[in-house]
Amino acid sequence: MPDIYKLFSFLAIFFALQSAVYAQNTGKIVGTVKTSDGKPAGYVSVGLKNAGKAAVTDEDGAFSIKNVKPGSYVIKISAVGIASQEKSVNVAAGQTAEISFSISQSASQLDEVAINGYKTPNQKPVNLGKIAIAPRDLPQAVQIIGSQVIQDQQANRLADVLKNVNGVSLGANRGSVGENFFARGYSLGSNNVFKNGARTTIGGMPEASTLESIEVLKGSAALLYGGVSGGAVVNMVTKKPKFEYGGEVSMRVGSYDLYKPTLDLYGPISKKLAFRVIGTYEKAGSFRDNVDSKRIYVNPSLLYKISDNTELLVQGDYLKSDYTPDFGIGTVANKLSPLGRNVYINTDWAYNKTNTSTAQANLNHRFNDNWKLNAIASLQSYKRNYFSSERPFADAQGIWYRSLTRSNIKEFTYNEQINLNGSFKTGSLQHTLLVGVDADQSNTTTGAFNNPNTRTVNLSGVQTKYYDQVNILDPLTFNQPTNFNTPETTLSTNTVAPIYRMGGFVQDLITVTEQFKVLAGLRWTYQRTPVTTVKTIADGSEIKTTGDTKIDKAFSPKIGLIYQPLKTTSVYASYSNNFTPNTGIDIATNAPIAPSIIDQYEAGVKNDFLEGKLSANLTYYKIKNNRYAQTAIADATKKEFSGKSESDGLEIDLTGTIVDGLNFIAGYSYNYMRYTSTSATTGIVEGERVVGTTKNTANGTLFYTFNSGELKGLKLGASAFYTGDRNGGRNTTKNNSSTGIIPLKGFTTLDFSAGYSWKKLSLLGKISNITNVLNYYVHENYSVNPIPPRQFITTLAYKF
Repeated sequence: MPDIYKLFSFLAIFFALQSAVYAQNTGKIVGTVKTSDGKPAGYVSVGLKNAGKAAVTDEDGAFSIKNVKPGSYVIKISAVGIASQEKSVNVAAGQTAEISFSISQSASQLDEVAINGYKTPNQKPVNLGKIAIAPRDLPQAVQIIGSQVIQDQQANRLADVLKNVNGVSLGANRGSVGENFFARGYSLGSNNVFKNGARTTIGGMPEASTLESIEVLKGSAALLYGGVSGGAVVNMVTKKPKFEYGGEVSMRVGSYDLYKPTLDLYGPISKKLAFRVIGTYEKAGSFRDNVDSKRIYVNPSLLYKISDNTELLVQGDYLKSDYTPDFGIGTVANKLSPLGRNVYINTDWAYNKTNTSTAQANLNHRFNDNWKLNAIASLQSYKRNYFSSERPFADAQGIWYRSLTRSNIKEFTYNEQINLNGSFKTGSLQHTLLVGVDADQSNTTTGAFNNPNTRTVNLSGVQTKYYDQVNILDPLTFNQPTNFNTPETTLSTNTVAPIYRMGGFVQDLITVTEQFKVLAGLRWTYQRTPVTTVKTIADGSEIKTTGDTKIDKAFSPKIGLIYQPLKTTSVYASYSNNFTPNTGIDIATNAPIAPSIIDQYEAGVKNDFLEGKLSANLTYYKIKNNRYAQTAIADATKKEFSGKSESDGLEIDLTGTIVDGLNFIAGYSYNYMRYTSTSATTGIVEGERVVGTTKNTANGTLFYTFNSGELKGLKLGASAFYTGDRNGGRNTTKNNSSTGIIPLKGFTTLDFSAGYSWKKLSLLGKISNITNVLNYYVHENYSVNPIPPRQFITTLAYKF
C-alpha cells in the first residue's frame, strides 16, 4: 500500500505542475443558461465545436470551460428535448470570456423533458449523494432509472424497476410478500432502501408506478449513511409539486383481472406555495390459483418557497397493501416439486395485510452561491397483520407437516439529518465540502399468539408442532373440509425491540487540476441495540430479556482518485469500508460480538459520447470481509471471528438517446460471492456461491417514438432481461447439517411494447415474457415461486 500512496502523490504533483504551466497560455469561458422564465437551466450540455471541450451547467445554470487556446470559437448548448443554440466567442490568453444563453422552455418544461429521455447518469447529481456532485466526479458507480423508463415498461413494483440496474437483482420472493434484493453479493434489507433520502421499509412492496426516479449508489455508502451493507443503496424519489397547473389520469388493465386507475394533480396554491397529489388503486388476481391483491396508494406533497434562498418541501404517502401469502410449489426431498405453475398449496383463508405511512419535511437554504444547508426530518409507520401456513418442505413421499404462523408487527422509525455543503479554495486547490450529522431510531413491536399448531410429530428426533398433514403430490389434500375456517388465535405477548443509530461525517472533493481530483471522507457511526422487552397482554407485566445492551462503534473511511483526460471521460479508483453488526456472544471476550469490517475496492471508467447522448460505464470491484463471524468451534452457543468472505464482480452500463425519439438502456453484471474461509467442522463449504446471489445478469430496453411523418405518435419498444445461474436452498455445510443447495438455471424473458399518442391522449400496451419461459425464485428451501407466464398489460392516459 505505501507504494500506491507514493504513486498517487507523484501523479497529483505532476498533474498540478502540468496544469499550472498550461493555464498561463490559455483562456477561460464562463457563462449561464437560463429558462424562458428566468430560472437556472441545470444539466444542459455546453461544448466548443471542433475543439473537443465540453461542460455541463450546474444546478444554478452556470458553466465553465477552462484551458482554451486563444482564438475564435462557436459554443453550442443542447439537451434532450430542447432546441440547440450556437453563439460565437473570442478567447484571449490569460483572459476570461463571458457568454449567456436563454432557452425557450420554462423551468417546469425543462424539468419535464430532462426526465423524458434515457439521459446519461454521469451528469445529474443524485439525491443519495447529499451534495450537487455530478456522478462523473464520484469514484463510485451510479445508476438512475428515470420516470420515462418506468412509464415505458409500465412498472408497478420496485422489483420491476431494479431489473434495469446491473449488479442489483431479485434473490427471492418469500411467500410472494417479501422481496429480497442482492447487490454485489450482499442482501439489501430495509437499511439500504431509502425514500427521498430517508430510510424506508420495503414491506408491502413499494409502489413504483408513480415515482419520479430510482437512484442506485452502488458499492459502500457507509460514509454518507452508516449501517448499510456493502452492496448498494437504493433511493426512491417521489414526484414533486409544480408552480403550474397540470396532471394526468390513467387506467391500467391487464391479464388476470388487473385494474389500476391513477390520478396525478399538481399546481400552485399561491405564488409561493404549490401542491401535488397522486393516488392509485389496484385490484388484481394472479396466474396462481386463489391468489389476489388489493392496494391503495396516496402521495400528497406541498412546496413552500419561503424566500429566494429557502424552500420547504413537506410530503408523505400511505400504502395499504393486501396480498395472499403464497409460498409457491414447495420442495420434495429438497428438490423443486413437480406441481404446475398455477398450483396453490396454502390454506384458502391465508392473509397478509400491511399499512405503511410516511411523512417528511425537507428544508433547503442557500446562504450564498457557495454554501448551502439541507435538513430532513421523517417518520414512518409500518404495520403487518399476517396469518398463513409456512415452509412447504416435504419428504421424498411428498408428506408435509403443514404449520401455521400468526404474527402482528408494528414498526415506527424516525430519521433526522443535517447536511452542510460548500465550495471554497485553499491556494490553487478547489474544495467541494460536505459535512453532515444524522440519527435514526426504530422501535419494532412483534406480537406473539397462542400456537394454532395443536398436533405433534417426531421429525429427526425433534418433537415438532404442526397444523395438518398434506401430501404435496396429491392436490386433494391441500384444503380439507376441517380446515376451511380460520383458526381462532389470541394475542399473548408483545416484544418491543428498539435500535438507535447516530453518526457524523465529513467528505471533501478536492480538485487538484482540471483533470485530477481526490475524494476523501471519514464517518463515525454509533449504534445501540438495547435488550428487548416482553410485555404480557393478560396481566400487563414486562420482562427484560437476558443479556446486555449491545453497542457498536466504527469509523468508515473512503478515498477515491479521479482522472479526467477529457470532460467526457472519467477514470477512477477508490477504497471504502463499512461495518455490519453481528449477533451473539464473542467467545474471546464473553461480550456481545463486535461488528465485521468490510473492505471494498472499486475501479471504473465513465464515458459520455455524442454530447451526452450516450454513456458507457465500466466498473470492477472486490469486497472482502476478513472478520466473518461464525459459530465457535469450542462452544456452539457463542461466535468467533474465524471466517472470511469475498465478492468479485464486473458491471457494464449503457444509456442513451442517440437520435431524437430513440431511447435505450442496457447492461451486464457478473458477481462471484463466496466464503473463502470458514470453520473446519461446522462452516459453509468454501468456494460455493452464496445462496440468493446471481452469477450473471443482463438487460436491454429499446424504445422508439416517431416524432414526425404519418407515423407521428407511434411508439415501439422491446425489453430483454437475463437472470443467470444461482443457488436456492441452503449453502452446504462441512458437517452436512444443512439441507443443501437447490441449483437454479438461468433464464431470459422478452417483452414487447407498442403504443400511440395523440395530442394529450396516449395508449401503451405490453406483452411480457413472450416465450412463456418457466423458472423460479427460491427462498431457502421452501418458498419456490414461479415467475409470471406470458401476460398482457395496457395503460390509457390523458394529460391535462
